[in-house]
Amino acid sequence: MLYFVGTPIGNLKDVSFRAIEVLKSVDEIACEDTRHSLGFLNAYDIKKPLFSYHKFNERESGEKIIQKLKDGKNIAVISDAGMPVVSDPGNILAQMLIEEGLEFTVIPGACAFVSALVLSGLDSSRFCFLGFLPQKEKDRKEFLAKYKNLDMTLIFYSAPHDIQKDVESVYNAFGDRRAVAVKEITKMFEKSERFALKDGLKTTPKGEFVLLVEGAKNDNDNLKLTEKEHIELYIKNGMDKKEALKQVAKERGVSKSSLYKYTIE
Repeated sequence: MLYFVGTPIGNLKDVSFRAIEVLKSVDEIACEDTRHSLGFLNAYDIKKPLFSYHKFNERESGEKIIQKLKDGKNIAVISDAGMPVVSDPGNILAQMLIEEGLEFTVIPGACAFVSALVLSGLDSSRFCFLGFLPQKEKDRKEFLAKYKNLDMTLIFYSAPHDIQKDVESVYNAFGDRRAVAVKEITKMFEKSERFALKDGLKTTPKGEFVLLVEGAKNDNDNLKLTEKEHIELYIKNGMDKKEALKQVAKERGVSKSSLYKYTIE
């Protein structure tokens, strides 16, 4: 059996009895950074063989893990902090295990974006977790455009050297909205800064951040229509297909090419 085990995101006490029990019972533990994980494992007197499993060797190490499982070993996979697979290595491995017909399960634990959502005070009834923004400017513009009109809280992960750039990119894509930057979750210097995107972030860019942004206020009733109905509405009102396509793409915050199939229909 393979176990994806959630680990603390800051405070070492935020780990379940079951997680400790499983980590003490398995034959080996796969870690993002074995040196980093030693601090946590030593705190609970967990002495097991460790080997690296990170985003740069996911498939290669995944094959080794699969062989270990076939040899009858029980393996635990942990990330540096929080839940493996969620913006951390593990998703490729899960797919490989399914293809091989091998069993795996999850030992739940702390998750940074869920904790940040609670701390933010923003609407938690519906939300969309988007992970880290792409590094290339063109890619991040295209990425953010897809979510401009979502009427739910949007959640991003951001490294300290990227947070100011990420806030600026979100502002350029969405316009001014309420936002919250949460850092050092569960640690001594945990902080939540509430601010308007147009004003930027004031806090020192130190520590791992979760950036939360309020959803779009969709007062446009046309956005309640399907893409096809939206285009047909403007054509019925006298626009030609090209004009209708351009207007609908602008209102929905998507590319014209993504709507082209509806004009063919």
